[in-house]
Amino acid sequence: MHSLKISAVLASLVVMLSMLTSGCALNFYKQSPRSKKQIQELEAKISDLEAQRRKEQEEFEDARNMMEKRLMEEIKGDKISLRLDEAGLAIILSDDILFDSGKADVKKQAYPVLDYLISIINEKVPGKNIGVTGHTDNVPIKFSGWKSNWELAAARATNVLYYLENNGVSPQRLSATGYGEHRPIVSNDTAAGRAKNRRVEIVILPEFTEKREGAEFLEADADVIK
Repeated sequence: MHSLKISAVLASLVVMLSMLTSGCALNFYKQSPRSKKQIQELEAKISDLEAQRRKEQEEFEDARNMMEKRLMEEIKGDKISLRLDEAGLAIILSDDILFDSGKADVKKQAYPVLDYLISIINEKVPGKNIGVTGHTDNVPIKFSGWKSNWELAAARATNVLYYLENNGVSPQRLSATGYGEHRPIVSNDTAAGRAKNRRVEIVILPEFTEKREGAEFLEADADVIK
């Protein structure tokens, strides 16, 4: 059984509850004490998952608000931006705040910013998984020694991951991916656009949990209503 997002489990529970409480199914289950218990358990599961999702959203919003206040100068200077959506809370750092041109070693000047992000990650969203993604523009590499933009992006993401690990983020929470030039956020047709695309994103991911109990419950109920 694969790990499922809370939202996916919640959607499945809502569908199942709808089936149990509609049309002919309702008439049948009214005669079954077991069915009433099943409906009550489904309602309880939905309520619990909704509460978990609301709590997580509040945690993400709190973390974002703290970052906005502390990193106001970097945000105004287009060195850092924040994005909160269903994919999680993303901290988007321009390449020049982290690296020298064509390099993958994290600059010492970036340490204070990364240290602050680590403190927020561990204090406000403990236990959440963290994905680090590296991105470049589409200008071919010529002189830096890297085989490709993809290789450079992967090395940069990995080095940021190592910094997070070495400074207090559990490695079990971390993953790194290099996308090279293949996921631009704006057009590469201008220098300003290319600068925006050269970035590393640290993404605090929504919770993934094993929901075996819920999955087995749904499978059992599915057999009943066939």
